[in-house]
Amino acid sequence: MTTADTAASGATRILIEKRFPLSLSRSILSIRELYEQGKRQCWNPAGDVPWADLDPARHDKATRDAARLTWSRRLWVEYTGLSETPALLIRFCLEPGREADPKYFLTVRNTEEAWHIECFDRLAEAFGGRVEQPADPVYAAAFNRTQAREALDAGTPLDGYVAVHCALEGGIDLALYQGYLENAADPVVKRVLEMVVAAKTRHAAFGWLYLEERAPSWDSALKADIGAALVRHIETVEQAGYHCPWANPAAAKEAEADRIVAAAGLGACAAEREREIVNGYLDRSWERFAELGVAAPTRPSL
Repeated sequence: MTTADTAASGATRILIEKRFPLSLSRSILSIRELYEQGKRQCWNPAGDVPWADLDPARHDKATRDAARLTWSRRLWVEYTGLSETPALLIRFCLEPGREADPKYFLTVRNTEEAWHIECFDRLAEAFGGRVEQPADPVYAAAFNRTQAREALDAGTPLDGYVAVHCALEGGIDLALYQGYLENAADPVVKRVLEMVVAAKTRHAAFGWLYLEERAPSWDSALKADIGAALVRHIETVEQAGYHCPWANPAAAKEAEADRIVAAAGLGACAAEREREIVNGYLDRSWERFAELGVAAPTRPSL
């Protein structure tokens, strides 16, 4: 049964826990170091951001409304991690022979995702209040994903899941936020983005470091599966405007909000710059996957 079959049937095959032998030894030191970095760089969204310095009133109503929508949309995206990361952690814990280091790291990643959500919500509220959902139901459908189920599903190769969602998608996410940070002029927004980028740098690094560890064990069938899954992700997620609303005609309102926010220096990029960022990252990632032995099909573009 494929992942699509699983989703259609309403059933998810879950591995059964086999506790022993209990292995907690350090085996992937690069990932263990990401975990240690996360602990050292622990921060408090309430206390480490100068929220009192944020002054939405200095912007006109159109800009405030746009910022409210942009940061709400980022909330819709970031909220995915609250269920997806624990599901991935459970999968690592249930699958026999998986290393301890990713398990430790994912606990920190989930905490950092919660901090991001808290910050994005504070920003949306400051500019007029959180927008609960996209205005167009067609665009709203782009956010109803099945990542948690895929991560838990025993029929989904775990290495393939990491390739698509941690390395590829996590890298796209990081590259975009680096662009937002470069274009941020407001000091409070810039402070939030600095901390978010630091965390997302670790999140994306995790995916690639784990693939480098695992790639020597992949057979040709798994490599082909990963390549097809990479293309499928771009076509069904990225081209649906999940990260970049301008990619979906149903998200015109959200795309216009990003344009206004970018011009105001409130932590966004123009559509042309986002397209450059995403396609540049996809080019680089295709090269890295080829180095790992994944001959992915022709790369779709945004």
